[in-house]
Amino acid sequence: MEVTHGARVTMAEETDVKYAEQRRSRRAKIAKPLRVRPSEPRDEHFEDHPVSVNASKEGVYFISRRPNYYKGMRLFVTFPFTSAHDPMNCEYVAEVVRVENLPNGRFGVAVHLKMTMNYNAGAPPGSGKRA
Repeated sequence: MEVTHGARVTMAEETDVKYAEQRRSRRAKIAKPLRVRPSEPRDEHFEDHPVSVNASKEGVYFISRRPNYYKGMRLFVTFPFTSAHDPMNCEYVAEVVRVENLPNGRFGVAVHLKMTMNYNAGAPPGSGKRA
């Protein structure tokens, strides 16, 4: 335990502070479809179509039945996804930052959206820059 100005800090408070420092923007509960594919040739190709649980300007959390995800994995993430030919699709290069084992063979996957692949956007999410 750490003592700060005479007050005790619990483990739960330390954990809350740790994750709060890593997140730059608030998460919103939003259920939208995604398309997720590995971007590295070394990873076995797959195409996953999960639904988001929550999202922010810089990340998305979703639940999948695929055991393929691992921390540090690079992905192509289309969010939100409607169809492969929709010009409004926004595709990102993303990195898996957390994988959680959930009941019933499911996995919670948190990804950080590194940069957009769309030519018209031109700047990474949350950068505040315009094309």
